[in-house]
Amino acid sequence: MATSILASVAATPHVVYELPIPPIGFGLITFAILMFLGVITLSWKGIAHRH
Repeated sequence: MATSILASVAATPHVVYELPIPPIGFGLITFAILMFLGVITLSWKGIAHRH
């Protein structure tokens, strides 16, 4: 029985999904968004003390 299960698993094709960009690209995009949001957050620092 184990050999028939192994044979059926080996006979099924493997589904491979291609990524639209390399994996490092996802990390770089995420990092850039994080830095952009950090700059926006820091730009509001001290805005209440202007008046």
